Amino acid sequence: MSTIEKTASGEAGAQRGDVRYQTLLVTLLSLNFGILFFDRNALNFLMPFVKPDLGLSNTQVGLTASALSFAWAISALFVGAAADRSGKRKIFLIGSTLAFSVCSVLSGLAASFAMLIGARLLMGVAEGGVAPISQSMTAVAVSPERRGLAMGVMQNFGSNLLGSFVAPVLLVGFATTFGWHHAFFLAGIPGLVSALLLWRFVKEPPPAPAKTQHLAATTGMYTRVTEIFAYRNMVLSAICAVLFVSYLVVTWAFMPLYLTQIRGYDPETMSWLMGTLGISATIGSFVVPGLSDTLGRKPVILVVALLGVILPLSALYFHGSVWLMAGLFFVGWALTGTMPIFMGTIPSETVPHHHMTTAVALVMGAGEILGGVFSPTIAGWAADRAGLGAPLWILMGLCLTVAVLSLFLHETAPIKLAKKSAA
Repeated sequence: MSTIEKTASGEAGAQRGDVRYQTLLVTLLSLNFGILFFDRNALNFLMPFVKPDLGLSNTQVGLTASALSFAWAISALFVGAAADRSGKRKIFLIGSTLAFSVCSVLSGLAASFAMLIGARLLMGVAEGGVAPISQSMTAVAVSPERRGLAMGVMQNFGSNLLGSFVAPVLLVGFATTFGWHHAFFLAGIPGLVSALLLWRFVKEPPPAPAKTQHLAATTGMYTRVTEIFAYRNMVLSAICAVLFVSYLVVTWAFMPLYLTQIRGYDPETMSWLMGTLGISATIGSFVVPGLSDTLGRKPVILVVALLGVILPLSALYFHGSVWLMAGLFFVGWALTGTMPIFMGTIPSETVPHHHMTTAVALVMGAGEILGGVFSPTIAGWAADRAGLGAPLWILMGLCLTVAVLSLFLHETAPIKLAKKSAA
């Protein structure tokens, strides 16, 4: 091992031994990703105000979600690959944070469908690189035995606390009082603060060994993608990402409309029901990935995917109290706890170090392009022809398919592999 490689290895080991820094890093990255999702989800929760004001159809509602997902996916791949090649992830992360904050303001300035979809495309470009860079920084810094939990908290805790719980309650209330345009302006402010915190407290990850840096810099994109998808886990993770991202964006885009237009809930009650999803995923960001560290990635994904059918079934057929409806929403949304497992943890435990950020970006990109782009538009088309209940039936099919695919994953949890090796 060369002097440079020893230094890099020593720096990585030092970070993994510094529990205080690991905690600070995951906290700041999770907060930043939460602010990102606060901005991203703002349009979904404000759609009952935006749709009639701009005269949008259900298909156009789906297209706004598709536009952001498409730009997000393309950006994730190229920004992630650029971060791998340069080895300077921190600067890419801060630049993306500043950019998506500005784009939230642009959404608030929209006066037509064309302006709105243009703003969402720009936001997708700005946001795409944040998740794969953040997950790769977490994977490098955190000890392997806590990797699943840390990556789960990084991706799900802040995004769901802020993006799925705080966002609907705060933004709907703000829009009711001041108008939906001003609600978007409010959404853009926290990202500026987050960028400052990242610059001040987050360290650049230690450089990879010289040989690894050379491989990352000289390997072409086609070769890199081919090597990554030679692993069965990567193929299955990408397919699961497509299906679960479809589940998320279809729920975000059409559940508020279904609850208000079909079930007859007022916007405030709808916002609290949608906020329940944020509470569920916030708690699930600890529980589900933590269980996968102990019980294994496969069984946790299987069981929680099956729980996902509870959400659309309760929206369609449950007519009891709102509190019980919220409880069913809470249980059904637990599936979001599996997303960082197959979007970040399994890829980072499957591919070599020099492909890590690219591998995570590919899985997320596949989910965003094939799931985030096509599914809301398809669901919107189905809703225009068969009613707003059609997207909910799509959700159930997505969950069942993921449950079946999870049976074919190779287990990657370090504790499970160690026990298997010892046996």
